[in-house]
Amino acid sequence: MKRYFSLLFCLFILKTIPVFSQNTNDTTVYLITCSPGTETYSVWGHSALRIVIPQTKTDDVYNWGVFDFATPNFAWKFAKGRLNYMLGVYPFDRFLQDYFFENRSVWSQEIHLQPVEKLRLMLLIQENLKPENRNYRYDFFYDDCSTRIRDLLEKIYGNKLIYPPDEDGKAPTFRKMIAEYHKNYPWLDMGINLLMGLPGERKTSPRERMFLPYDLQKNLTRAVINRDRKMMPLLGKTETVLDFPAPENNSSLYTSPVFVFSVILIILIILSALLRKSPVMNYIDIAIFLVFSVLAVLMIFFNFFTDHVQMRMNMNIIWFNLVIILCLFSLVSGKKGTTWFRIVFALSTLFLPVILIIPDAMSNALMPVILILLLRSSARSDFSWNPFTV
Repeated sequence: MKRYFSLLFCLFILKTIPVFSQNTNDTTVYLITCSPGTETYSVWGHSALRIVIPQTKTDDVYNWGVFDFATPNFAWKFAKGRLNYMLGVYPFDRFLQDYFFENRSVWSQEIHLQPVEKLRLMLLIQENLKPENRNYRYDFFYDDCSTRIRDLLEKIYGNKLIYPPDEDGKAPTFRKMIAEYHKNYPWLDMGINLLMGLPGERKTSPRERMFLPYDLQKNLTRAVINRDRKMMPLLGKTETVLDFPAPENNSSLYTSPVFVFSVILIILIILSALLRKSPVMNYIDIAIFLVFSVLAVLMIFFNFFTDHVQMRMNMNIIWFNLVIILCLFSLVSGKKGTTWFRIVFALSTLFLPVILIIPDAMSNALMPVILILLLRSSARSDFSWNPFTV
């Protein structure tokens, strides 16, 4: 969904401002839907508008998924959720070239607009192209390349635009909706489930589901326009512009995170038994708690110091907590730190029921990770029942 284009493309904006004509009879507007790609930023697909004006011989794509890599402090702003996206405009054939080289399908549907509605759309886009309006704060659930198109159509049609009702009455959560797109990418799935908080568990309305390009296409295809009490379809038939087979799932069980972390867990169980009293185990624990400490800091950052609403109220903070850092300090300083290890052990144990309460919010790959933390924190907790106690 998030396509990263060079700022060069945004220069096309300058040439598009004067092309909008008062004569809109020959203008055609299309909804463009693009299939998911294999890169992290493209696994959710993409949406854009195509406007063809024969009078001025222009055929341009309007894309709300553009940002500039040259932005100062790019990585920091991205992490903080303060990176501005913008409306970019460039020729349709240039747009197709990118998707052709990426082997991604592209579909087109004409949006049924009357002349006055086309003019209204063009005026709204012209207003959006102004330097003071072109940038916006991207929000994956509520303000992205798809919702911007939805919002434009709602402004044009007003209450004449009627969305279809739920097909089965079951409203999926945000988390479940996006999980369908990265189920074949286990490492990405694990990372998203780790970072996403309780806002991802909220059930979606049909309108809210249009933050994903496929759902935008699906719902707008079923939407109708009330024209003098006659229900007319909003979109025309779907035309395939580029057709490629869906990418094959090349993920292997042996490279999946659940397998990798399970193997690490088994190795640590064996080492915990063989090297229980060896100084080598101290270095292993320092490495383990160093990794967990870094992740704990990241969890605190994304929970409290970022504008990414989706990452707030993250239940993983129960076991990825700052007490882990105190355990690391104890290991490095050579102190026992039994209390800190017992707290980490208790919090990790308390988190296990959360998996049963909110199963969709927990990646299977994280289970062996939690068990690794339980294994080594309990070994340092001086429990008499634990055969691995140091």
